[in-house]
Amino acid sequence: MLGLTWVIAGGQVGDDIVNKLAMLGAVATATIAIFVALKYIRQMQTDKAGGKLADENWDGIGEYKNELPFGWAIIFLGLVIWAIWYFLKGYPVGAYSQIGEYNEDVAAHDAKFEAQYANMDDATLKEMGGSVFIVQCAPCHGLQADGIDGKAANLNKRLEEKSIKHVINNGSNNQLLGVEMPMPDRNGLMNANTGALITDAEIDKVAKYVAGGMKGTEGADVFAGACAACHGVDGKGTDMVAPSIATFNPTLVANVLKHGKKGAIGAMPAFNNLTDVQVKALGAYVTGLSK
Repeated sequence: MLGLTWVIAGGQVGDDIVNKLAMLGAVATATIAIFVALKYIRQMQTDKAGGKLADENWDGIGEYKNELPFGWAIIFLGLVIWAIWYFLKGYPVGAYSQIGEYNEDVAAHDAKFEAQYANMDDATLKEMGGSVFIVQCAPCHGLQADGIDGKAANLNKRLEEKSIKHVINNGSNNQLLGVEMPMPDRNGLMNANTGALITDAEIDKVAKYVAGGMKGTEGADVFAGACAACHGVDGKGTDMVAPSIATFNPTLVANVLKHGKKGAIGAMPAFNNLTDVQVKALGAYVTGLSK
């Protein structure tokens, strides 16, 4: 027992209170066990069965009404006292836990990481973002960020036709603002304040127009009448009103990571396990993909 405890403790006790308590408990348990074992070994050599038999027996085999061995009583009482001390003083509830220590270590590491990379240049920021992307995003979006044949959004372009149509018909949780986008009625009201009705044919036109990088004239009139009031003439959004539908930007990426995203493909969960620097780096990387 002592050897096992010594191995678990790494061969040294040091200043760790947990190791000290473990070693003290092991020593006390071993000492008591040796003392009791020697006592009863000697007693077995000389003692003979005796005393008053209990009334119950099984197939003629009974047992004596012996008192609880004094050593056992001492051990039990000692364990009760030890448990109370350990609970209230030695290892008090709320004072320490391995999970708490881990969280403190992670917080300290994150603070050091944030300070070390607080002022990165654009090249370093995108390089870090690429590394974060490979670990956190590539399993769904693919190493080339192409969405793996529709399994996830293609991040090489801001929007695709099916995503635009889905938002027009169903609304969207607005990742840029972190709030719900107004839900349209089936007649195609993107926003009740615009007063513009969008038919299915117009939806097709404006979806192709936006997905095509807002180039050409086909669908431009529909966009100007129904979308530009909120998203801007260039489609780059209006602060606190609507997100950019022309390009990605770091704010949009950060809010998608924070709130998740629902769309034509399905639901993307929120990713709240990244530090602020990692979110900033990932925003720079993804923004650069569609340029």
